[in-house]
Amino acid sequence: MQSFRTEIENPVVEKDILDLEKKIRLFREGKADEEKFRSLRLARGVYGQRQSGVQMVRIKLPFGKVTSEQLHRIANVSDEYSKGRLHITTRQDIQIHYVSLDRTPELWAQLEKDDVTLREACGNTVRNITASPTAGIDPNEPFDVSPYAHAVFQFFLRNPICQEMGRKFKMSFSSSDEDTALSYIHDLGFIAKLKDGKRGFKVMLGGGLGSQPRHADELYDFLPAEEIIPLIEGVLRVFDRHGERAKRLKARMKFLLKDIGKEAFMELVAEQKTALSQEEPEFEIERFEAAPALQEVEIPSVEIEDEKEFENWKQTNVFEQKQEGLFAIGIRVPLGDFYTRGARQLADLIKKYAGNELRLTLRQDILIRHVRQDLLPFFYTELKKLGYAEVGYNKTVDITACPGTDTCNLGIASSTGIADVLEDVLKEEYPQFTNGKDITIKISGCMNACGQHNMAEIGFQGMSIKVGKTVAPALQVLLGGGTLGNGKGRFADKLVKVPSKRGPEALRIILNDFEANSEAHEKFVEYYDRKEKTYFYDLLKDLADTSNISENEFVDWGHETPYIKAVGVGECAGVVIDLIATLLFESEEKIDNAKSALERKDWADSIYHAYTSIVNSAKALLLAEDVKTNTQAGIIAQFDELFVETGKIDLATTFKEFAYQLNQHEPSEDFARKYLEDAQLFLNRVDAYRTKEVQNV
Repeated sequence: MQSFRTEIENPVVEKDILDLEKKIRLFREGKADEEKFRSLRLARGVYGQRQSGVQMVRIKLPFGKVTSEQLHRIANVSDEYSKGRLHITTRQDIQIHYVSLDRTPELWAQLEKDDVTLREACGNTVRNITASPTAGIDPNEPFDVSPYAHAVFQFFLRNPICQEMGRKFKMSFSSSDEDTALSYIHDLGFIAKLKDGKRGFKVMLGGGLGSQPRHADELYDFLPAEEIIPLIEGVLRVFDRHGERAKRLKARMKFLLKDIGKEAFMELVAEQKTALSQEEPEFEIERFEAAPALQEVEIPSVEIEDEKEFENWKQTNVFEQKQEGLFAIGIRVPLGDFYTRGARQLADLIKKYAGNELRLTLRQDILIRHVRQDLLPFFYTELKKLGYAEVGYNKTVDITACPGTDTCNLGIASSTGIADVLEDVLKEEYPQFTNGKDITIKISGCMNACGQHNMAEIGFQGMSIKVGKTVAPALQVLLGGGTLGNGKGRFADKLVKVPSKRGPEALRIILNDFEANSEAHEKFVEYYDRKEKTYFYDLLKDLADTSNISENEFVDWGHETPYIKAVGVGECAGVVIDLIATLLFESEEKIDNAKSALERKDWADSIYHAYTSIVNSAKALLLAEDVKTNTQAGIIAQFDELFVETGKIDLATTFKEFAYQLNQHEPSEDFARKYLEDAQLFLNRVDAYRTKEVQNV
């Protein structure tokens, strides 16, 4: 592959992109370890697909905010480097598929021209910061959470404390007690609150989905807004240092909290206080909360062919904003997939006739904001031409599904195929649920819950089922989950596993029973609680009987050939296999990063880069002795025991005291320079020891 010119004005971004290009070249030449290279590209939003030789690229869009210019840029990139399809995720990102690895640096460079990044969209990093799509326009919100979500995104992007954690870390900002950003399933979730006229947040800690969902703990009922970034930084430092790194399935924050408890965890967070960055958080409140300057445009003349259809669309897809005279329009995007032609036309619409902003939603949809009431008929006709005027935005018919076996390595059974079919069942047989608000249907292709199936009223999880000597695609049916508001939620119960082709019948049985036997105004979760789990198991258990399975049921939805269970190696936050030479080389890189941060006068960043170099160097020697550790704290303790106490490495103090100097000093130029010198000297000492050991073999 050949080098290219980025034409990026920001030197930090340019270095990042050129570094990716360099590492790809080294990997192609066989000079870069495959597992370490995987870690690097994941942190740059480049994820291996199920299909060999191509990549999925995840575009990181903080709280789903997209302008006309950005949408045009993303569409152009998708056409140039992919196949023109855009996929909205449940974290308000956009993914494009079938991208050549060699072209990812130039793709990234193109996106950055309109301030769009891939950085830390995947891997063991702080993932996209999500927020309520209605933030800033919600009549019930205490204030707009957008500037706070944006500040958190900016502060932790490329921040050294969260580049190589044991696992990914997710955060959300809900604009009101309705908790539409789902705080209770996040590592850190924030819900906007006002107390005595002061802005702040209810804080939830340690939630998560996956095979072992955990409801987040309430950490604070009110934390002043200016304290959220110091809190996050402290939490991330502790997670980076004490989080599991060897056992991938136990490496999320929720397991660390379970192991040591909330009080012990927060004691460790308190110990980080001195070392925290002294930067004052910048919340660009005016930038987000000021009403957009709408153009004075002539209202195009339109003719509504079906007034009833138009009124139905307004009822389900149009919402009055807190800004007088302005409305938001929801666009239901089935399976989160839309295409570049429509994306460009949508971008032109919001540029000329709205506030030049849309938000991607956590249900894989699009929310246009700041539309004048007199323009609603025009928007309806234009959106209908694009196929973007389907009713049922954010309602029962609006099914959430991950890509599943279409592109994901971890997919076990098709999630998009069954979602298509269930949507048809709802539209054709249950039109009364088009405007249903209290039943969500979510589907995941495996236990990792990217489709959030285990927090839905009705969930389906892709599985397989053994029938004699053969295997058929299956669905685990889950019921009774849901968001209760103000940081509270519930996880669905697993009911029964049925062949995938019986999924539609399972849905019919559930909805028919709910309609026939629920009480007036009774919500689905209330009905489920009243009837209890065993009742629903008895309703569905006949569908689990495979003694009468048909030949067709061995073929998954959307496929023509018999099902084969083929699960690849997941990359979403895979554990990196470290080599000694690679670790020492990386320690050098971290020293260089510390020097660069020092030149920029980013004292806290320089100190943390130096710290990670010290830990990395120690890990290299432990690995040479075949000592395996699963946390940074473990590395520090083991190094003391095996190298310092035995006199193999001479230090003036214990290694623990040496490494943890950063906890005893506020970030300053003097300490940053001294700590960097210490890290360099330590690396030299480790390198000399390692060279001597190799020569004596």
